[in-house]
Amino acid sequence: MDEIKVITLPLPFRQGTVNCYLVETGTGSILIDTGASNKRDELERELASAGCKPGKLALIVLTHGDFDHTGNAAYLREKFGAKIAMHQDDSGMAEHADMFWNRSSGNAIIRILAPILFRFAKANRFEPDFHVDEGYDLSEYGFGAQVLSIPGHSKGSIGILTADLDLFCGDLLENTEKPATNSIMDDPEACESSLEKLESFEINLVYPGHGKPFAIEQFTSSRQQSSQG
Repeated sequence: MDEIKVITLPLPFRQGTVNCYLVETGTGSILIDTGASNKRDELERELASAGCKPGKLALIVLTHGDFDHTGNAAYLREKFGAKIAMHQDDSGMAEHADMFWNRSSGNAIIRILAPILFRFAKANRFEPDFHVDEGYDLSEYGFGAQVLSIPGHSKGSIGILTADLDLFCGDLLENTEKPATNSIMDDPEACESSLEKLESFEINLVYPGHGKPFAIEQFTSSRQQSSQG
């Protein structure tokens, strides 16, 4: 069974926290999301404490293109020699340092504040080594898991479903106060379709981008109550 280490990093300006997940596969390590660049030293300490050294980190998988998830990807690729994988529909966010690339117009205030809160320096920009989409098999990296396309928060949002039916969901779901859909959705209709897709799997534990891991039943029961109300 793969060992999963939860790495929780503070966001700038006390905007909460963001999660990265280090998966030890037995043949190496895979990092799911990388946090924002403001706490790079803390991330490196966490990786070192887990025994993750240069040459051992095989792959960085990004659930979507937001800076609080991709901020350390370029740096870690350079230091560890890892490849970066993400969905093509979000790759322009990292390439152009634009959180709103391939997104709807969005809130004007958020557009102004985002570059300040999540500064994305030129050195942090990158092109992924390859793109992943629905059904991509991660077993070649020693990880028994597949990619799910779960747009809503962004067009290129992906989830990673393990052979044990645990789900890394990026920012489709969160658990900051209770398990719920993320408060920021670029496309609510796509979000709803993604949630319906998840219902076709007997998911056990959910690893969100923000907040503590939770059992899927905590979300589904709350969702059912809301629909009945």
